[in-house]
Amino acid sequence: MNSVGEECQELKRRYDECFNKWFAEKFLKGQTDDPCQPLFRVYQKCVKNAIKAKNLDLEQMEVQVLGTPNEKHPPS
Repeated sequence: MNSVGEECQELKRRYDECFNKWFAEKFLKGQTDDPCQPLFRVYQKCVKNAIKAKNLDLEQMEVQVLGTPNEKHPPS
């Protein structure tokens, strides 16, 4: 799956590669320290900037809805 912003695509590829390797080689063997977090934060920042550039409401996207009374209500 592509990233939301073309400018984030390489960061996404690098993060996915890091995460998949860590998950398979470390996490499944009980090592839970995630060395990919710094890369994830850079990628996340890129994605948030790409979302803002598309004039999408980032705050609305971050609202926790699952498991709340608002889950069954259509967005306003």
